[in-house]
Amino acid sequence: MLVKIYPDNPNPREIQKVVDVLKAGGLVIYPTDTIYGLGCDINNSKAVEKIALIKGLNLKKDHLSFICHDMSHLSVYSKSLENHVFKLLKKHLPGPFTFILPANTNVPKLFKNNKKTIGFRIPDNPIILEIVRELGNPILNTSIRDDDEIIEYTTDPELIHEKYENLVDLVIDGGYGDNEASTIVDCTQYPFEIIRQGKGDLEL
Repeated sequence: MLVKIYPDNPNPREIQKVVDVLKAGGLVIYPTDTIYGLGCDINNSKAVEKIALIKGLNLKKDHLSFICHDMSHLSVYSKSLENHVFKLLKKHLPGPFTFILPANTNVPKLFKNNKKTIGFRIPDNPIILEIVRELGNPILNTSIRDDDEIIEYTTDPELIHEKYENLVDLVIDGGYGDNEASTIVDCTQYPFEIIRQGKGDLEL
């Protein structure tokens, strides 16, 4: 299913349609402020395992990230933030960053990797933020990669739909995506470490 949602004014009915799919354990492809993402409800272990299978992920070893809708939502799933970490996040979110933080006990057991950390994203995109807000909890976020090493990321939602329609339950057409991933910042140590330089420029 391909659903058109306009980022400047997301239709509540269409948003609810996506939320219903997520609540039923479905997989959804959605726009962010960087590349298109593939996600599911973090509380649905079967859906999470399906994504791990599609992406070849090891849930105990690979770095995984959640999309939250704002800072207070993020703080429900991370250990209490030190002041300098809080200031950094406040300055850069919503935005094209993934911040690695210590996970707390609200993070489902399925995601408890050896380091007990989770990447957190609050993308500057009203479509996905509204979906997560309506859902009431974060979604697991992974990127849609392209088989073509030169292109790396597919930006056209119709082409994404063609490729993934048999693997996922719903693809959102929120306009063309970017072809540059988020900047990943490890905040579990100080000074902070940039694990991957992407679209976001970190200002300290």
